[in-house]
Amino acid sequence: MPRGDKSKYTDKQGRKADHIAEGYEKRGVAEKEAERRAWATVNKDDAGGKNPGGSGRGKSTGHPAAHNGGRKGGAISASRSKADRSAAAKKGWETRRRKTS
Repeated sequence: MPRGDKSKYTDKQGRKADHIAEGYEKRGVAEKEAERRAWATVNKDDAGGKNPGGSGRGKSTGHPAAHNGGRKGGAISASRSKADRSAAAKKGWETRRRKTS
């Protein structure tokens, strides 16, 4: 099987990769790089390609790749003072208000 062949992946894994790549592209990542990152994320979540109806059928992936972001943001936010967090929230609110008007 040649490198880059996606035949061992399920339809669901393909949809998942497409969705992840779309998110990267929205944030300005180049299309090829977004695709590469997306499949790397699917591999991390699902431990590689799976055949439909195989031994992994009906089991949750656990989404390990999605866990880091929340922890990182939470820890940094918790280390800031209340005044800092409040100022940031006010600034964000003002920006959102301006952009919707």
